[in-house]
Amino acid sequence: MQFIIENLSKKFGSKEVLKQIDFSFESGKIYGLLGRNGAGKTTLFNCVNRDLKADSGSFYIAEEDGKREIIPEDIGYVLSTPTVPEFLTGREFLKFFVDINQKSIEGLRPLDEYFEMMNLALEDRDRLLKDYSHGMKNKMQMLINIIASPNVLLLDEPLTSLDVVVAEEMKQLLRQQKEGRVIIFSTHIMELALDLCDEIVILNHGELEVVDKENLDNQEFKDKIIRALREEENASDI
Repeated sequence: MQFIIENLSKKFGSKEVLKQIDFSFESGKIYGLLGRNGAGKTTLFNCVNRDLKADSGSFYIAEEDGKREIIPEDIGYVLSTPTVPEFLTGREFLKFFVDINQKSIEGLRPLDEYFEMMNLALEDRDRLLKDYSHGMKNKMQMLINIIASPNVLLLDEPLTSLDVVVAEEMKQLLRQQKEGRVIIFSTHIMELALDLCDEIVILNHGELEVVDKENLDNQEFKDKIIRALREEENASDI
């Protein structure tokens, strides 16, 4: 399966944030979308998710039997700041999500198995979400997207503000979930992208560019990424 972006463009006033992007993502991989803060990573995700109307562009899922336009069920989106209904408990929220989506959920499991997947303690499962930590809310947001099992999972800097233990748990979970889907992980932290992702893609001057990932310890590889990001920063200051 491939996720294909064709001719995606987006301007805000006179600033062209995305410039006629054409790109194909392969399933079974985690893509690190690397770019400075303000480079347009969230704009790209919002256009793909259709939360933001692009000036031009089409999105497709390509499989062995042909190509089709994406539908909302194809896309999962985990925001950098988790958004959950804080008036519900963790269990109530998870039950509500499962109940309204049960016809489309494959291999439905008992709720506690899902909580265990996220290492959420027994005493936390019946607490109000408003009393959850940032990391716990993030886990719940990630969990419902995993249960929904979308073809394309967009992750907008979801690990940046998490503590070390939670971040490592989330990285292990993502590695387990990549089979059969495309995961695009946006970040401005190069070391995080190198640690987690199978492919590195730079959003630079409104265009996507793949950087060959031959050796994680190759300083020349890291320098190339840093140069590209510095060029973008300098251009934005002009």
